[in-house]
Amino acid sequence: MHLFIQIPCFNEEKTLPETLRGIPRSMPGVDRVSVLIIDDGSTDRTVDTARANGVDHVVKFPRNRGLAYAFMAGIDACLRLGADIIVNTDADNQYCGADIPKLVQPILDGKADLVVGDRQVTTIEHFSPLKKGLQVFGSWVVRQAAKGVDVADTTSGFRAWSREAALRMFLVNEFTYTLETIIQAGQHRAAVLSVPIRTNPMTRKSRLFKSIGSYVRQSIGTIIRIYTMYRPLRTFLTLSAICFLVGLALGVRFLYYYFSAEGSGHVQSLILAAIVLLASFQLFMSGLLADLIAANRKLLESIHLRVRKIETGRQEPSYLHPPDPHTKEPGRPADEGPTS
Repeated sequence: MHLFIQIPCFNEEKTLPETLRGIPRSMPGVDRVSVLIIDDGSTDRTVDTARANGVDHVVKFPRNRGLAYAFMAGIDACLRLGADIIVNTDADNQYCGADIPKLVQPILDGKADLVVGDRQVTTIEHFSPLKKGLQVFGSWVVRQAAKGVDVADTTSGFRAWSREAALRMFLVNEFTYTLETIIQAGQHRAAVLSVPIRTNPMTRKSRLFKSIGSYVRQSIGTIIRIYTMYRPLRTFLTLSAICFLVGLALGVRFLYYYFSAEGSGHVQSLILAAIVLLASFQLFMSGLLADLIAANRKLLESIHLRVRKIETGRQEPSYLHPPDPHTKEPGRPADEGPTS
């Protein structure tokens, strides 16, 4: 069992050594632990510092490409290098490295595909009351979009993936990976667990966003985009139904005044009702088209998964049992679904 710990970095020369010192290099159930950093166009000595502190692999970009791109580049590199489990942590030493075994254990036990570290944000001293409230509310919103996934801290970057879950993952937004990967896992009906973890004192302010307002705006945009991508028919039908009810109400208003006032006045209600009802019909048709596109996306995801397995050297279908060494028979379909 090969565990990879990946760390996206951007000018982390000062904080990276402490982060690396906290990472355990051995743990029960794991044969080998490797550390990989993704240098996202750093202008300081991040790479030299990483190598001096025993990092095994380095992915380096000549210019800054953003957290989401760096994260996915790290996932791809870990898979190509033979990772069975991938843990992501931050280079600013926000998370306690000694808690990595807590993230990995549910995957080793076959109970989870994705494990998210719960920082218990309401207990973090350097979080303002506003930030705590937004974190709790944002996590609730993501849980609604993630199809029943029960994760208390959806913005936590301290998380672990099984190989199969990592192979199925891809990003479409360029802001962050935390929200999208949870919504995506929920839509794929992956087994997602949350475990309590510890945090270290803050070493620097976040570089992901300039202000709380900026973070909220980008997060809302990400949630809406991903939810619409995975549940387009429900989204468009809901909007269509709202427009239809508004148009119907305006039409009834016109008819009421038309018959009660002998047909005079309130023509504007009729015009507005026609416009809103037309918009309702267009939204309904857009929902049908988006649903067809979503079906095509599922096929593309299946192709993407197969290509990734070929590229990473493991092509065996997860739904087949391994061959019986005594009978020499090929694997047979599992009776109770996928096996790990």
